[in-house]
Amino acid sequence: MTDPKDNAERNARHTTRMARKKALIDAHIEAADTDTGVLLVLTGNGKGKSSSAFGMVARALGHGLKVGVVQFIKSRTDTGEEAFFSRQPNVEWHVMGDGFTWDTQDREKDTAKAQAAWVIAQRMLADPGFDLVVFDELTYAISYGYLDADTVQHDLMSRPDMQHVVITGRAAPTSLTSIADTITDMRAVKHAFDEGVRAQKGVEW
Repeated sequence: MTDPKDNAERNARHTTRMARKKALIDAHIEAADTDTGVLLVLTGNGKGKSSSAFGMVARALGHGLKVGVVQFIKSRTDTGEEAFFSRQPNVEWHVMGDGFTWDTQDREKDTAKAQAAWVIAQRMLADPGFDLVVFDELTYAISYGYLDADTVQHDLMSRPDMQHVVITGRAAPTSLTSIADTITDMRAVKHAFDEGVRAQKGVEW
């Protein structure tokens, strides 16, 4: 049986710790007084980069914001996210890829597809009407040399002041990480695919 005195002391220590924590957090929140568009890079080998980006799409739509999505590698138009979000009135969605590069095995075609996708991306980046834009798997198009890294960096930095950008993909290049405001590196710990489990509807697509 717990000693009431010990329990009271634990509660008191907890209250003191939480009070200190609240003071630190409140001070940090008060110091953050700038409103501006942010560039987020979601990278790493772990699952969830695109899922996180599309979670932000849902969040933005909940606030009545306009969203643009360009998918640079994926070619599927039967994914759950595309099926749902493309029906929403405040979303412009483009599936521009031909599939994974190891499937296409055609550098010239992949380059042409990526460049066509970037033309759409440039239009979105130049339009202050888009509050949030998502460039899914853009990192690969840069890493494989399909797009000029300097051009992409310039266009991202020239976007409207209050426009937010989310970029996904493994091995984010320095041209992106050097200008990003927020970077999340997702680490792979365990994945069902490694045990022979196929991609599951509603989880992977």
